[in-house]
Amino acid sequence: MKIVVLAVASFAIWVESCLCQTASKAVIANLTDAKWSHGAGDPRGSESVALREDTATGAVEFLTRLPAGHVFAPHWHDSNERIILLEGRLSLRQGDRDEFLAPGGFAYLPAREVQRLSCVSKTGCTFYISFDGKPDFHSASGAK
Repeated sequence: MKIVVLAVASFAIWVESCLCQTASKAVIANLTDAKWSHGAGDPRGSESVALREDTATGAVEFLTRLPAGHVFAPHWHDSNERIILLEGRLSLRQGDRDEFLAPGGFAYLPAREVQRLSCVSKTGCTFYISFDGKPDFHSASGAK
């Protein structure tokens, strides 16, 4: 009887360990070999790579390229936004203040705050961007 109980317990532990092991969800991307694409709603001359989406929260992560001189009109989002600039120079305006990101620079842009982004480099801008909820775009005229 003890052997049967031990065998059943060992089998249960083995099954549990197998069920808990899932395929890796690691995402690895390099700028040079990423699968860049231009979506229907993307700005002219831009391209992006979807890296990851959390289906429970709508959070997403992208790599994005903008052409030199591209300007996003003043807008806001319902979720927080994070940017890490990889190439180029990016201008971020919040209120009446301009800040600039150089490669390696980081920006955290809180939800519902009006922002204006511009690629001010001659060679275009490439950056990592994440939203902690479903990404959206609201014209500043509708800001709260």
